[in-house]
Amino acid sequence: MSSERRLRIHSPEFRAMAERVLRATELTSRLNVLPFDDEAGKEALFERILGRPLPESATIYPPFYTDHGFRLDLAERVFINQNCTFLDYAGIRLAERVMVGPRATFITVSHPVDPGERRGWLTGGPIDVAENVWIGAGATILPGVSIGRDAVVAAGAVVAEDVPAASLVTGGKATVRRQW
Repeated sequence: MSSERRLRIHSPEFRAMAERVLRATELTSRLNVLPFDDEAGKEALFERILGRPLPESATIYPPFYTDHGFRLDLAERVFINQNCTFLDYAGIRLAERVMVGPRATFITVSHPVDPGERRGWLTGGPIDVAENVWIGAGATILPGVSIGRDAVVAAGAVVAEDVPAASLVTGGKATVRRQW
């Protein structure tokens, strides 16, 4: 991937990330056991998870999972259905009016394919989702991907490459099936 970033495991930066992962996991575990109607409790925990208040018109249905939280950028009128996962260490941006179906997964970090480097490094890249995109249930968005305005990612699709604006992608290796 062209925007690939590398992080040496066991470096000071990695240790700081690992500490944040533990904190974010603890906060999301609290969030995910709150009564559904405890709006004040959810609001307070989302602020601690994200490091800022959730946008007023954004909606997230727990359970919700993130490994970092501070690098998850949510715009107004974003809707995230239940049981979604955001591994956001390298950054995830969801623009206005993005809809995310249940069980969708956004992954910004990985490991090198080379077995000699696999345990020594993390790799990855940010995910950028433009306005008015619909991510279907169970879709997986991989590191470094950009999804163009008005696109649709079908349920269960695995997105490893950029998605053009106003297009539908489907399949185990998401491919453009049509454009408008």
